[in-house]
Amino acid sequence: MTWTELVMTSAPTKGDQPAVSDVRTGEVLSYAAFVRRVTRAAAGLRRNGLQQGEHVIVDVSLGVSLPVVVHSVAWAGGVSMLASTGKARMMITSRDYDPLAVQVDRVFSVRPGPGVRPFGELLLSKGVEFGPLAGPAVTLDGVRVFDHIELAGDLRRLAARLAIGKDDVVISAVSEPFTGLRVMDLAMMAGAHVVLAHDPSVIACRVLAEERRATMIVAPYDLARRLLGDPILRVVDERAVVSSLGL
Repeated sequence: MTWTELVMTSAPTKGDQPAVSDVRTGEVLSYAAFVRRVTRAAAGLRRNGLQQGEHVIVDVSLGVSLPVVVHSVAWAGGVSMLASTGKARMMITSRDYDPLAVQVDRVFSVRPGPGVRPFGELLLSKGVEFGPLAGPAVTLDGVRVFDHIELAGDLRRLAARLAIGKDDVVISAVSEPFTGLRVMDLAMMAGAHVVLAHDPSVIACRVLAEERRATMIVAPYDLARRLLGDPILRVVDERAVVSSLGL
């Protein structure tokens, strides 16, 4: 089972239940919508000429669109390069991009903007039923590349250690995109619900935890340390979700 397949594991049973909610924007991504968008966008990327193992620059902010974009590239057989600069035939962004900082032929954006094509264009095709069996999937620097097998195996080990369940509500208080993606991957693999809280204070975390009936929070060390001691809320240092990859 590849990385993206593993993240999709709970979708058949969770259906329209929320997978990811963004406190800042109010956006909610359901399990069914995640699979639908990933498989359709993968077809759109292939229709636009994406080749197996080809890099796609992904400069998408931490939000409900990030797992959709990264996993659609992976499902199409491409490699997401999480950066705002570089050279590739395609780029997917969620913000204004600097045309002098990238060398690309096509730019898709999850938000409207000048000189970009809407990411929604990629969703018009019938979905790709099967993704790649293996191969490269993500790079943070264009040098070290994480493949499907490595990412899937690491997720399994991490999930066993953190014991996230299908009824958990996980607050993600992280700010770094790849770390945030890992939190979403782990939760969706288990069938849990992730609530994205952007740079929250201790008080904001406690209020949000009570409002959402959260059972776990993943946060930077200083914030996690100050949240320890809650009898209901399990607190996880964000470093725990990336350290096993040597990050």
